[in-house]
Amino acid sequence: MTKVVNIIKLCVGAEDVSDLQRWQDAQRHRWPEGRCVHVTRSWPKREAEALNGSLYWVFKGQILARQRILGFEDATGADGITRCAFHLDPEIIRTQATPRRPFQGWRYLEAKDSPPDLPKSRPADDVLPPALEAALAEIGLR
Repeated sequence: MTKVVNIIKLCVGAEDVSDLQRWQDAQRHRWPEGRCVHVTRSWPKREAEALNGSLYWVFKGQILARQRILGFEDATGADGITRCAFHLDPEIIRTQATPRRPFQGWRYLEAKDSPPDLPKSRPADDVLPPALEAALAEIGLR
């Protein structure tokens, strides 16, 4: 059985999860039915492990949501450069707010380090001020 690994990425240009949802809804007509597509420069070397993992989204220094990864395919842009298209489940699942420092591109996120999902009855987690989040993380409470 293949180990599952997740991927984490900054959600650039979005203030919060509802911004991501609105953007994906507006783009849905461009994508294969039942999927969302996110194009990125590099292809995961750990593709088999990332397949059926999730893409975790970071908003303003906090992991707040994830989408299941359904597949990958080549996507050639108007500039002729081939990139990687992540095919994602359209359902955006809210997660416990978890601080994350900025980074470039995307990174792997081991399952053990991934934040838990919020219960369906709780549509959003309270986001703490960054200084308080950092203090809690420093003493091991986040």
